[in-house]
Amino acid sequence: MFSLRSCGRQPSHQLSCASSTLNVNDLHRSVILGSSWQLSKGEEPGRRRRPRSHSHPPQQRRRVFHHPCGSGAAARPCGVVGDRVTVLTIDGGGIRGLIPGTVLAFLEARLQEQDGPAARLADYFDYIAGTSTGGLIAAMLATPGKDGRPRFSADGINPFYLEHGPHIFPQRWSSLAAGIAAAWGPKYDGEYLRALIREKLGEKRVLDTLTNVVIPTFDIKLLQPIIFSTYDAKVTPSKNALLSDVCIGTSAAPTYLPAHYFWTKDANREKCEYNLIDGGVAANNPTMVAMTMITEEIIMARKEDAHQYLTTPDENCGRFLVLSIGTGLRSEEEQYTAETCSRWGKIGWVRKRGMVPITDFFMAASSDLVDIHVATKFKLYRSESNYLRLQDNTLGGTAAAVDAATPENMGDLVGTGENLLRQQVSRVNVDTGKYEVVPGERTNAQALADLARQLSEERTTRLRQGKAVPGRGVCAAR
Repeated sequence: MFSLRSCGRQPSHQLSCASSTLNVNDLHRSVILGSSWQLSKGEEPGRRRRPRSHSHPPQQRRRVFHHPCGSGAAARPCGVVGDRVTVLTIDGGGIRGLIPGTVLAFLEARLQEQDGPAARLADYFDYIAGTSTGGLIAAMLATPGKDGRPRFSADGINPFYLEHGPHIFPQRWSSLAAGIAAAWGPKYDGEYLRALIREKLGEKRVLDTLTNVVIPTFDIKLLQPIIFSTYDAKVTPSKNALLSDVCIGTSAAPTYLPAHYFWTKDANREKCEYNLIDGGVAANNPTMVAMTMITEEIIMARKEDAHQYLTTPDENCGRFLVLSIGTGLRSEEEQYTAETCSRWGKIGWVRKRGMVPITDFFMAASSDLVDIHVATKFKLYRSESNYLRLQDNTLGGTAAAVDAATPENMGDLVGTGENLLRQQVSRVNVDTGKYEVVPGERTNAQALADLARQLSEERTTRLRQGKAVPGRGVCAAR
């Protein structure tokens, strides 16, 4: 049984989580539920086959996860146009949000070439998910302004970071002073960030977004992830929090910014408390979280029809069109070694050369593992062309820091995003941890231009067929 947990209230008035269960024996081929392996014909659900023995030495069985969004002969379009679920996900990374900001501005410009200058990303993606700085970007793209249209266009993201970044992360600490301060409290008081987010997002709540949002956080009192999503907000009133509170919570990176406390009311008007820190603790790359929430919504909405919908023969992931954007990784030359780390004490793990190594480790590990799992799922179900992951792995020095908001470094991060567009499509190698260019592939800019055409076609087809589209308030499960 697969347990789906949702925030609720118990008679004791203590915040808790009520569990509901879902039988997944009939859903083992779902895009999200279950493992990467499949059952053989006649095999009982719940029993896993023994791995086949290999006569080849390990070095001949290297697992290279090639980029599935290919334009070569191996790739082919999949999914039914007009009936796909479109998903955008954005990693956490502090000021490095300038990298996805650059990519998103490029994509929105391509959409405007297709459909006119009023086109916005929220008009094309059924779900926008983000963690930490990615959660803030997701809210900016999906929150309506006074005219009912998205308050921010994609080309407004980078100016936002360039203007406010130096105030969110004031550069008044030397490395030594920052290391000493880290022993006594967070590096920044977070007051400017909190005031800024409340000003920009106002009184808008999760249910007010123009398209579905998914924003992971982590509750330090419950010691478990708390996922705020439009779907949860519809069925659980306590999850319909102010977007400003959700964004402040998911951005509260340990050692950098203070944890965030707020409360809402449940269906019985009882108090529901949240004690949140950065969602990157649980899911710095929110793609799997988003896909799980979408699958749950489809199951609840379609019920008996969900299995057939999710397991279309040979095109399971064809139901989904996914763009996932990272905020950059430290270059190989800048990485740590076991010899170096073996000499660290408590301070070394939380402060080294102006960085926070332990944070770097769990953020990078979370992002890459999710990327590998999602890519494998799409490849398994022959829908490689429906998933595109953009990630830079050349960051070095201050560029790899999440809080280096100097004019020079912010300019370099914008340049990194522009260079990422020019790079050839690549994929992480699970054995080496390195991103490898896929031979014969196109550039990321060309892949995004093709994605823009697909998104435009998807929206146009839905409008012609009278189906729900993003950008007009949240859409129900398909």
